[in-house]
Amino acid sequence: MFQAPELTRENPETTIRGFLKAGGHNDCEPVVAGRSPEVRRALAWLAERGRAQMTGAGSCVFASFADRETALAALEGLPPGWRGFVARGLDRSPLQERLAAERSRVSGRI
Repeated sequence: MFQAPELTRENPETTIRGFLKAGGHNDCEPVVAGRSPEVRRALAWLAERGRAQMTGAGSCVFASFADRETALAALEGLPPGWRGFVARGLDRSPLQERLAAERSRVSGRI
């Protein structure tokens, strides 16, 4: 996939904030969807329920929903053989929280 001639490589530099503000465009998505009928099918199915997106180079597809109930409803009718789950998004990594707590604990001993 990374050798695909149709993979866009002329993107301007951005920050995470800018990337998210722009909607989180994934240049790999059209390439993978164009080459994989199964990924294309999964994106189309999910797009009927929300804004479908693909992770990285295509290991899974996902959509964001306003609340857990809406997300669970989106899973209804999941095609046979597919797996899906609802995960809660986080604004801050649990690792950041743990590091902050550890720094606080260590600085308290000095």
